[in-house]
Order: sequence, then C-alpha cells, then structure tokens
Amino acid sequence: MAIKYELIKESSETKARYGKIYTPNGIIETPVFMPVGTRATVKAMTPEELKEINAQIILSNTYHLYLKPGEDIVKEAGGLHKFMNWDRPILTDSGGFQVFSLDGMRKINEEGVEFRSHIDGSKHLLTPEKAIQIQNDLGSDIMMAFDECVSHPSDWDYVKQSVERTTRWARRCKEANKNPDKQAIFGIIQGGMYKDLREKSAKDIIDIGFPGYAIGGLSVGEPADLMIDVLEATVPFMPKEKPRYFMGAGSPDYLIELAIRGVDMADCVLPTRIARNGTVMTSQGRLVVRNAKYKRDFRPMDPKCDCYACKNYSRAYIRHLFNVDEILAARLATIHNLKFLLNLMDELRESIKEDRVLEFRREFYSNYGIFDYLKEIENYKL
Repeated sequence: MAIKYELIKESSETKARYGKIYTPNGIIETPVFMPVGTRATVKAMTPEELKEINAQIILSNTYHLYLKPGEDIVKEAGGLHKFMNWDRPILTDSGGFQVFSLDGMRKINEEGVEFRSHIDGSKHLLTPEKAIQIQNDLGSDIMMAFDECVSHPSDWDYVKQSVERTTRWARRCKEANKNPDKQAIFGIIQGGMYKDLREKSAKDIIDIGFPGYAIGGLSVGEPADLMIDVLEATVPFMPKEKPRYFMGAGSPDYLIELAIRGVDMADCVLPTRIARNGTVMTSQGRLVVRNAKYKRDFRPMDPKCDCYACKNYSRAYIRHLFNVDEILAARLATIHNLKFLLNLMDELRESIKEDRVLEFRREFYSNYGIFDYLKEIENYKL
C-alpha cells in the first residue's frame, strides 16, 4: 500500500489519538493541520518557509490545477512535488467540492459532472476516472475519491441518492488508480446532516476498502452543535486502524474539538484567507492588526509566538503595511497564522501523549477568549 497508519497513543479521557502516517514522501504525525496550497502554492509562502514552520503536509486542488496550468504540464515537470519544489507529502482533493459549488454552471449525471470553467466558461466533464487520472498525473501522495458534496440544507431523499452515487463513484475511483503502490486514495463519507445516511455512507465506502477515510459535507454552513452531533454519529463507524480526515476545518476550536472526537487530519483556507484581510490568531484570541488602535502598538502580534513575524516586527509596523497595501503585510500575517495553528497541533499532540487533553482544551479556550463555547461544551458528551 502507498501509505500506512500507525496508532501509537489513545487518550484515556477522550477519543483523541496520536499516530503516524507513513507516505512515500515522509512521515506525518497526527493529529495534523494541512495548509492549503490550492494552485500549487500556499498563498504568500515559499516551500522553504513552510518547512521552517514545520508544515508536514500540504493540500492542493485538482480542479484548479486541471484548468491551469493543466495536469499534463505538471506531469511533464516531474509531478507536483518537483513542479512546486516541495519534497514532503501532498494531498490533492478530487475537485468535487469546487465543481459542486458552481451553482448554475454544472449538471450532474451518473457519468460525472458537466461544468463550465469559472475562468473562461469553457465546457468540461469531470468523471471519477478523470479525477483520478488528473491526480495520478499530479503525483500526490494521497488522492481523494470523486464525490458529491450536497449543500445545506438538502432533503433526505436527495441526499440518499447522492450517497448512493458517491459510493458508485468511489468504486470507479479505486479501479481507475494507475499507481496504487505510490498513491493512496481516501474514500469520502457523505450523508448531509442525516445520521442514518452517514452510517449508510460510512459502511458502504468502508466496504470498498481504502487506506484512509474522509468526512465530507460538514462545516458547510451548519451550526457548530449540529456539526459536532453528526461528526460524533459518524466517527464510530470509521476503522480504528485507518487515518480519519475531516475536510474543511481550520479554526483553533474546531481543530481541538475534531481531534478530541478521534479525527486525525484537517485542512482549511481560513488561516491564510483571514491573514490577507489583516486578521491574526493569537494566544489571547483573534486580533485585527490593521485596526487604528494598533497605530502606536509596538508589541509583537503575539508576544508568546516565536514565528519570524512576531520575533522581528511590531503590530504598528504590520498595520502600516496593510494600510499602504504592501505585499509584506499579507506575508507576515500568513506566516504567523500558519505557525500559530501548527504550534497548536504540536501542543495538542503532546497533550494526547501525556493524557491531559481536556486540561489543554480548557486552558487554551480560557486564554483564547472562547468562554461561551467553553461553557457549552463542558457538559457535552465525549
């Protein structure tokens, strides 16, 4: 198999677990947060900078790389790792989420999805076989099966049809993989907000047999308590001996809550997106560094942070950069936000090893200022 998961330590007080994923391009310690490099680059970051902040794995986007520059170009360059000068693991999504978000510009049928490019309006057909062929050409370590991500809310009957179609597509994806010894496919569990359909999807996808499984179709606009409820109904059906990936979560509270419930991997554009808008995560909560109140604030963005930005620049200087539209502003805020989340995951893994996960969560939330949420989850079942 292209990858192997090793479960090393389980929390005695929660479902959190510490493990390792062995891939052709390196070992990933879990739980892990994966920075998103949509178009073969994590926005505002060089690969060397990502290594300096200890990014173990990054995610790239099949849909966008298919449209530009084209998977044939990437393949000719020697694959995505060489193309972008990144020698650590890469996960590529299937493009399904992007295609299904093109409301009014796509049509779904059993073969796949017909859609028009958001770039030039050109017509394309993305099938399970095509999605895997593109990812084979990209050469990622972990590929995602092509699935249908339904919007929220959706009615039960439609979600049931979607779940069954996703299962049929998953089988076709597995059969289409031309490089199973070096590239693993993760199956994706769907089912909307319906627990019975989540159970059905999990059992059907797991029955096909993949080296890892993802939870898709959550964190798509539903309330946090509903997301947690559906997540808790889904994870018990996922194999203990395989990595579990939650698609699309990147806030500190979500990352902690997911890990506590047995999730190993997560990704999101959140830290890089809010950084470009002048918002950073700190040990004391979110800080909008471009605000006028920081005009004469010569402290680091986060005095407790050891990232390049916090060690060398003040809030006043970074605010100035944002207000004169200098590129360096986005770079410094991005470096900080990614380092903050990667540090959080380092500390979370240590808390699992030392059996103090709940203590870590309580202390982090108290410092971060999530008091209402802390009260809400104190009595929430684990």
